[in-house]
Amino acid sequence: MKSVGVIGGLGPETTAEFYLEVVFQCQKLNSRQRPLIVISSVPLLFEVERDLIATNTGKERYIPFLVAEAKRLEKSGVDFLVMPCNSLHVFIDEIRAAVNIPVLSIVEETVSYLKKRGFSKVGLISTSATIANRVYETKFLENGITYVSPNDLQRAQMDKIIQRLIEGRHLNQDRELILEVVKDLSVQKVDCVALACTDLQLLLPSSGEVTIFDTMKVLAASTVTTILS
Repeated sequence: MKSVGVIGGLGPETTAEFYLEVVFQCQKLNSRQRPLIVISSVPLLFEVERDLIATNTGKERYIPFLVAEAKRLEKSGVDFLVMPCNSLHVFIDEIRAAVNIPVLSIVEETVSYLKKRGFSKVGLISTSATIANRVYETKFLENGITYVSPNDLQRAQMDKIIQRLIEGRHLNQDRELILEVVKDLSVQKVDCVALACTDLQLLLPSSGEVTIFDTMKVLAASTVTTILS
């Protein structure tokens, strides 16, 4: 089995959910041994995190933190790295350049997931920062996948929901609001809706209107495949 290093803590609950998903998926496929998972919880300043989510500013302040934790994990001896947070993938090139081990991309794995299932039009729910930095959009266009995003008001609402989730606040009204956004996207004839902010899965939204999938679980499945390869 291969070992994995997780650049986590952004946010902490998502990192915990990702860890459990990987452990239990591995157990289903390999009953002999638990996987070796090393988690580095990034000691990011709350101010820096809030600025990126709320206003998409100061993102360059992330890079030293992420590179430091990537190098720390590499020194621990893990075979490859992952990041459960979607927004951080705007920095994946910098992280890959800083280490000599593979770094799985939640974006690349999601694109592969969509193509395997024949999905060509996706409703994309994410932070404003993820959209502004075209974390998914560029890869979608390169692979012939079209996408629909929430309107500006809905994006601002999603950002506020995500900030509350990072602070550990789970509100039923936030779940209902996400479902309203999903409904609006489904009217536009999307094949599926991607929760492209992994914190959103903490509210566990489901809809009879359209298939909703969580990019965190896509990355977890790819991580398990790599661990067991």
